[in-house]
Amino acid sequence: SQPPSWKPAAAAFGIPAPLRLKQLLQSEMTGSRNSTKPILLPCCYDGLSARLIARGGFEATFMTGFGVSGVNGYPDTQLVSYGEMVNAANFVAEGLSSAALELGIDSIPCIADGDTGYGNSVNVKRTVFGYGRAGMGGIMIEDQVSPKRCGHVKGKSVISFDDAVQRVKAACDARDEFEKLNGEGTGPLILARTDSLLSNGFEDAISRSIAFREVGCDMTFLEAPQTVEQMKDYCARVSGPKLANMLEYGSTPILPPEELKAMGYTMAAYPLTLLSASIKAMQDSLELIKNGEPTEDMILSFADTKDVVGFTQYSKEEERYAVD
Repeated sequence: SQPPSWKPAAAAFGIPAPLRLKQLLQSEMTGSRNSTKPILLPCCYDGLSARLIARGGFEATFMTGFGVSGVNGYPDTQLVSYGEMVNAANFVAEGLSSAALELGIDSIPCIADGDTGYGNSVNVKRTVFGYGRAGMGGIMIEDQVSPKRCGHVKGKSVISFDDAVQRVKAACDARDEFEKLNGEGTGPLILARTDSLLSNGFEDAISRSIAFREVGCDMTFLEAPQTVEQMKDYCARVSGPKLANMLEYGSTPILPPEELKAMGYTMAAYPLTLLSASIKAMQDSLELIKNGEPTEDMILSFADTKDVVGFTQYSKEEERYAVD
């Protein structure tokens, strides 16, 4: 007899997350998605933020390494390990799946931050496999020197052009090998990111992005362009799906989604909006508590809080299996 077939965590509805992401990207690239905005990616970092994004009606999300680091009390300087990131990806996949079950919809795909791949090219391949098993639709691999850091802070540097291309090629090979082992549409799509603009200049960043496409990446991300002209030039010169990073108070101009789409961006990520908003809300609430002031205007009702974290669905499931 044949062993039971294995499917990644986010393939519960019959369409693996990578295939769902691929179909979404294709619909945007061909114009059949019928939206004036690119694919919007509010970024998650745990099961709760993933649930909120899915319940908010978004088509996809992105698991931010900055956010995963931050909620664990660390800066985004690769202090969080591969294993901890895979663990976070599992919680994100569960959050997306649980929200989908509650809403009666397909689980939305997630692209997860894979940093530098946590080592050499062999480590990169293991990282792609680990994220694939966790149910991620895609994985971002970048060309920074390890330990990497947030793309909008000082002190970052990149590996050589040839090493960067080999790193991305290893990720693409792992995608294909994962799919060969686990079935069509299961290999996490590869988002290849370059941080070379700041240290090596815009032309080098463009050249890297083009080379990443030539070795097979599915999407590109040129980090931290500083002008609208650079953003337009990148979109005009690099083929395939492209990601804009809308980091408030960062290096890149914050533009309306409609303008990003008109430029040629396929996706727009909002990497820290939820994390920063939650930090502000917690700081304001803590100040109220310290001053002995009421907090009701800052919070949800207890009933709404219970619903958001899953108590409503839990109670339904509990009743379903209750014994008289």
